[in-house]
Amino acid sequence: MKTIGVTGGIGSGKSVAAQILADLGAMVIDADRVGHETYQPGTPGWERVVAEFGREVVSPDGSIDRKRLGAIVFADPGRLARLNAIVHPLIRDTVAARIAAERRAGRAQAVVVEAALLLQARWDALVDEVWLITARPEVVEQRLMAQRGLDRAAIAARMRAQSGDAPSPAQVAVVVDNSGSVDALRAQITDLWHARVLGS
Repeated sequence: MKTIGVTGGIGSGKSVAAQILADLGAMVIDADRVGHETYQPGTPGWERVVAEFGREVVSPDGSIDRKRLGAIVFADPGRLARLNAIVHPLIRDTVAARIAAERRAGRAQAVVVEAALLLQARWDALVDEVWLITARPEVVEQRLMAQRGLDRAAIAARMRAQSGDAPSPAQVAVVVDNSGSVDALRAQITDLWHARVLGS
């Protein structure tokens, strides 16, 4: 069973790529969703997030207000680093456990770990290879304005928060340009699936 890390910046289309892989037969682990699970009410992660950021990030229902938390951390690299220090180890442990469980069960042809910070958080050690999804900056901006209703300043803040050193060729097995249509992306991902998963 092959394990694939699918990564890319905000608006690159990595979630769409992961869904295409799921349609082809992969089991997908969404690290962002796992991250949200790590600070559900009653968890140690929730306690640590509230201790770090205060009650103002807690919604009336007791859950963490992700929009409010995001506004805080994306405006301050230091606070983003503190949030990552809380949740990244929890996410890694959960993802590793789910990969191991799927390996034992042997149901899927591949396991995909979808994570924007796969390389930065060093979760690439959990997978056999990394597929990087990219898109031109103007395409990313158009997508985020249309899909999330973000303004240019909010988009720029999120892109800065995810920016860093470009991945080295040794870290990435495949680069997929997703500046075009969903159909074009599906064709690329399907070709890669046949070549790198079914043919491996």
